[in-house]
Amino acid sequence: MQRRVVGFHLDEESHWVADLECGHGQHVRHDPPWQSRPWTQSKSGRASMLGRVLDCKRCDDEAAEGSPRDDA
Repeated sequence: MQRRVVGFHLDEESHWVADLECGHGQHVRHDPPWQSRPWTQSKSGRASMLGRVLDCKRCDDEAAEGSPRDDA
């Protein structure tokens, strides 16, 4: 599900995590060449991403758990 970014924090390994409006978090690592997110490296870069939407996998999982099963 698409959720807006409302803030950022560092995890215990000093990786950036986007705080989503739903209360969940999503890692936004800058780990070239696998993940290129140079905007995470500056305060202004992170600020530029506030209000953008990311796909929240946890909300997707929770919605799938709550939906009726086809074989029921």
